[in-house]
Amino acid sequence: MQEDDKRANFVRLAEGRTQAALDAIRKLGNLSNRRAYEFTEADIRKITKALKEAVADLERRFGSSTEVSESFRL
Repeated sequence: MQEDDKRANFVRLAEGRTQAALDAIRKLGNLSNRRAYEFTEADIRKITKALKEAVADLERRFGSSTEVSESFRL
């Protein structure tokens, strides 16, 4: 595969996957409606911690290899 093809594939996949991740984060934000949902501050801390850890893992992976992270559960 040529370098131009590798770059084009990366850009195509990165744009789609980043947009999907941003959409998912926006959907999480929709859960903030206290009239429709019940949640605790501890729930919010767990969610934000998991997201921050996922971003930190992403940054590490682009810098060096890292272990696979666990799935999220409240």
